Amino acid sequence: MKPSRIDLVDVEKKRLLILSDGKPGHLNQSLAFARYLGCDFNVCAVSFRSRIAKAFSYLIDRCGLRMNSLFRVDRIEGEFDAVVSAGSETYFANKVLAQQIGAKSVAIMLPRGYRYNFDLIVAQEHDSPPVRPNITSLPINLSYVEPQGLVVGTSGERYVSLLVGGNSKHVVLDEDRLRQQVATIFTLFPEHKILVTSSRRTPLALEKVLDEFPFTRAILYSREPINPIPDFLQLSDYVFLTADSSSMISEAVSYGCSNIEILAPHPIKGQNKFSRFLQHLIDEGCVHLFDGETAECHQKIDLGKRLREVAL
Repeated sequence: MKPSRIDLVDVEKKRLLILSDGKPGHLNQSLAFARYLGCDFNVCAVSFRSRIAKAFSYLIDRCGLRMNSLFRVDRIEGEFDAVVSAGSETYFANKVLAQQIGAKSVAIMLPRGYRYNFDLIVAQEHDSPPVRPNITSLPINLSYVEPQGLVVGTSGERYVSLLVGGNSKHVVLDEDRLRQQVATIFTLFPEHKILVTSSRRTPLALEKVLDEFPFTRAILYSREPINPIPDFLQLSDYVFLTADSSSMISEAVSYGCSNIEILAPHPIKGQNKFSRFLQHLIDEGCVHLFDGETAECHQKIDLGKRLREVAL
């Protein structure tokens, strides 16, 4: 069944009210939705008044009721064409506010526990969303990559990048294996400038492993808390990523021309949503599981095109 289209004719002229629960990972997905569509937007903080209020909201929603007394929200000024939000702290408020201001409601990610009666739900395929006219699914997380000029390349030089995350419920990164993988990367690319960055989730023990190698530029989060990933994606022939973050992988397969290599700590087995997510990208030629050799896997997913097909 083809997803329904949200009625945003002349979408670039529309204004969106984005609700934020204070979590960057959620807010950034809503911002990406607005930026891909070229919409103006205002960001408004929202939160439940208590855990009991949040639990009660699920029951109230199932009854088809709307109560703004359950949550706190910043003052809303102006007119908006749609309310957009991601995260369980925002979905109930999204419905209530959209009804109050006469706007469409857009949920980013599958709003589990609530009725799926938003005007539009943008879900991830690996969450196995139901087939409904108002649900469109994406093979990756919704992200908008924009280089910031934090790292600038030198004309005539070629680059390889390494993006290191941290432990997750899907994988545990091993120091010795990472050391071997990094050593192999240096062997494979003796003529390239090699860049590396870690994240706020990277254990100090892994950063110490990275300190053992002569990277052209090492941006380790514990010492330099910036995000050079968009710049790395713009510069690099190959990008190596640890297999722990669907968000980081999503950025890599939606921007630039780099070949993407996944550094798995061990063979990824079992059927869970992360393994389904990764296997789909392998099948589409977007990523390659690094096995000591590289492959040409540089297919990219055009999120903007997919969203415009739904929103226009």
